[in-house]
Amino acid sequence: MSDSPVVAVALSGGIDSLVAGVLIKQRFKKVFGVHFTTGYEKNVQDVSALASVLGFPMHTIDLSREFETRVVDYFVSTYMAGKTPNPCLICNMQIKFKALFDHVKTLGADLMATGHYATVVNRYTPGREKLTAAWLERGSDLNKDQSYFLSMLSPDILDKLVFPLAGFTKTQVRAFAGQHNLVPVVPGESQDICFLPDKHHGAFIIAKTNAPPKPGPVVDSRDNIVGSHQGLHTFTVGQRRGINIPGPAPYYVKKINMNTNTLHVCFKSDLAQKRMTVEQMTWNYPEKEHIRNLTVQIRYGHTAAPARLDWDKTLGIVTFDTPQNAITPGQAAVFYHGNRVLGAGLIQ
Repeated sequence: MSDSPVVAVALSGGIDSLVAGVLIKQRFKKVFGVHFTTGYEKNVQDVSALASVLGFPMHTIDLSREFETRVVDYFVSTYMAGKTPNPCLICNMQIKFKALFDHVKTLGADLMATGHYATVVNRYTPGREKLTAAWLERGSDLNKDQSYFLSMLSPDILDKLVFPLAGFTKTQVRAFAGQHNLVPVVPGESQDICFLPDKHHGAFIIAKTNAPPKPGPVVDSRDNIVGSHQGLHTFTVGQRRGINIPGPAPYYVKKINMNTNTLHVCFKSDLAQKRMTVEQMTWNYPEKEHIRNLTVQIRYGHTAAPARLDWDKTLGIVTFDTPQNAITPGQAAVFYHGNRVLGAGLIQ
């Protein structure tokens, strides 16, 4: 790689990516922009005008086929297996920093930049030119931090990424955009699941699988049948709404058993657990056991909690200091030491 690398900036057209584009243009000499489509856009945005605004060429890449097979199919199959998928994390791994990066490399890019609120520590971090491996940390704005969704990226990928918003808060980004007259092509914040604008994942899954809903029993913590459900694919662990069964207190989903087509429910006081198993582990830290001050985040928005990590071959066995609510199979478990991401995996 030359001393003057070529940087591709992934641009959604939102305010974060536009500010990232300006910051990258200020820092690097050779820059171009790239926008990708998934096939699920309500309105295809014309981002060609951004070339004159940002001062570098723009390319649009159709990733609809890859998005369907690697993200949407994963989303559907995970729900149908009784787990709760994390499509944003998989999209980062398989689309933004795999399929998209593969494309921009053919256009001459050495590095890729995005508008994520996270910190990557690599050879392009000032004072860190001689690192043996890159790693990820939380961004400065903890309310916007997206390290959770980037936690399964490998050191090899992290070494080729630049996150210019790492030290910014959202307020500072908005102020910067105003100072540079940046107007987002895509108004508002992006949605959690871009291909589910109405958030009705049950109907989406039925439409994709052509499989009719399969009713089954709902049982409480004493294995008493308290009602029936209209399809397990509509539920996730910790869910309260949609159960629609009267009881002495609101019911919450405790477990989803696809083998018996049974929905297990409990009261909120019975929802917490101290122990979980994590599979498909990726690890990016010299030590694997006996790590002091280890915390684990079990979903986006969850406050990372102190825990102990043990290993059973490739599986991570996590024991929390205090029980955690709604430990959900299929969601990511992300391991932190302070702000540094040590590794991640999927809850079994």
